[in-house]
Amino acid sequence: MLSLPLPGGIRRNPYSLVGDPHDRRKWRIAVRRQEQSRGGSAWLHESAREGQPLKVSMPANLFPMARLARHHILIAGGIGVTPIVSHARELARLGHSFEVHYAHRAPEFGVLVDELRQLAGGDVYCYVASRNEMLDFRQLLAERPLGTHAYLCGPQGMVENFHQVARDMGWPDTHVHSERFLAPPPGEAFAVKLARSGREVAVPGDQSMLEALEAAGAEPPFLCRGGACGQCETEVIACDSAFQHNDLFLSQPERDSGRKIMPCVSRIAGGCITINL
Repeated sequence: MLSLPLPGGIRRNPYSLVGDPHDRRKWRIAVRRQEQSRGGSAWLHESAREGQPLKVSMPANLFPMARLARHHILIAGGIGVTPIVSHARELARLGHSFEVHYAHRAPEFGVLVDELRQLAGGDVYCYVASRNEMLDFRQLLAERPLGTHAYLCGPQGMVENFHQVARDMGWPDTHVHSERFLAPPPGEAFAVKLARSGREVAVPGDQSMLEALEAAGAEPPFLCRGGACGQCETEVIACDSAFQHNDLFLSQPERDSGRKIMPCVSRIAGGCITINL
């Protein structure tokens, strides 16, 4: 995964690398044109041009493989196929045992299927919703040999169901892996006070707190920009409004404490928040 700065008021978007990790001459990403794009996917599809220079971050791996596993079950939902392709590519290179299960809405949404079949041969299984084909986690995870690991990247509801089924079937948490990233949702405008400097930064309704802080010249920590890694976890000093936690990292007790927030995807419902920055 790397972060890519984009025009149009968006500082950076995270994207999974889908190319050969051993080819250092180029990095390859796959970007779906979102119907309700904040500008990132629309710009890449409509305005980016070959030869145009872009400054990107160094890649970070937030979804590693268990390399000592006896068998790997790779599962993708929609555009979540991108990190799954990377896993399949590496497993094929190493000669490890693996299979791929790919759920998508319609045949035209089955991007990268041909690449997956080149890597996994006949061990690629597609589930197309328009054909009433459904992926059954209980059936998929049943009667697997010891040492099998399962991986999923997909929508939040799909990931939650995957983990719940695996727990119900007695799979150890160490053998069940997932990756999910959230785009920062819009909301009410609010203000954020920086306790260390005394500055106050306005956060528009269509911008995340992290993006607003960066635009104001602050340098908050970040990595995934999708509420998953915990790198941007920020201490809250005071807040006069309701929290809107959208991350995947904080526990419920941490959210209830009112002392932590993930500014990459979370915000407040108007008013003002003071943070330790």
